[in-house]
Amino acid sequence: MKVIYTEKQRLHHVRFEFLNGEATPCFEKPERADMVLNALNNHGGFTIVEPNSYGDAPMRWVHTDDYVDFLASCWDQWVETFGDVHDASPYCFAPARHLRNRIPKDIEGRLGYYSFDMTAAITAGSWKAIVAATECALTGVDLIKQGEHAAFALCRPPGHHAAPDLMGGYCYANNAAIAAESFVRQGAKRVAVLDIDYHHGNGTQSIFYNRSDVLFTSIHGDPDYDYPHYLGFADEDGEGEGLGFNLNLPLPLHTTDWSVYEPVLAQALARIAEYKPEALVISLGMDTFADDPISYFKLMRNDYQNIGWMIGLLNIPTLFVFEGGYAVDDLGHNTVAVLDGFNKALV
Repeated sequence: MKVIYTEKQRLHHVRFEFLNGEATPCFEKPERADMVLNALNNHGGFTIVEPNSYGDAPMRWVHTDDYVDFLASCWDQWVETFGDVHDASPYCFAPARHLRNRIPKDIEGRLGYYSFDMTAAITAGSWKAIVAATECALTGVDLIKQGEHAAFALCRPPGHHAAPDLMGGYCYANNAAIAAESFVRQGAKRVAVLDIDYHHGNGTQSIFYNRSDVLFTSIHGDPDYDYPHYLGFADEDGEGEGLGFNLNLPLPLHTTDWSVYEPVLAQALARIAEYKPEALVISLGMDTFADDPISYFKLMRNDYQNIGWMIGLLNIPTLFVFEGGYAVDDLGHNTVAVLDGFNKALV
């Protein structure tokens, strides 16, 4: 299996996030990709390739022009106002019930306008890394269109929380959504996205909620009790043309082990099989692991092998897009387990 990765993604390195009321070293850091790369190389059977260049135009397929322009210019505007000592981070937000849809001119106001939390600061290298992450996902799509049955886009920063004009949850551009849209624009009539990150892919849901050509399914912690809190409930099943093409499967936080997770994964895969997509995009979050520092599911390493095997049995051209996962010492081994299980299902 080919793995798409570039060192440009290391340029994004946020120093702090706000967690439990205090500034904490950011869990989403370059070392996450390092651990995955080390595990892939030690396992063997994977070829690391550089992404092609696409620029920022594909971002505009799923994100608004003003939002993409903001991401590209934010750091320069921040430095002009505040200097380069601290990361660019919002301090005020515009709740939807009070929003006039007026974009402030001040950089702090713009940061708050385009953010929904305080986990997505912007640094000097963020924009180049954001573009590079989308290019990894897009290259994976093209490899599959060229005949590969599967590919793994090792993207960071991750993307599944990024909505059309909002960043948050470590996410800026929605790599998985851009990949799904690329499949559609290259002729696919039906594309499925399966999000198995511990946290609901609220951004991906928002992007495709009114569409039937992209089926979105997500297995995640109950948003009544965990992030992202405001989306991810079981009664969100799409609107308009998209009615019936959004499937949320929230699970209890502290009691979800493989015995709970496996039948729900089977349910999601059955819905995908019924949909008969021409391509499948997996938002591959690995924060369902029992030792993840910010999540609460109880999956173990052998469970990830089973997840990959069950996905592989669908026998659909599949692009894996890296999302969350913060137990750094185990992250690479668990990721490889999914990909290895997938490959074994094809034998």
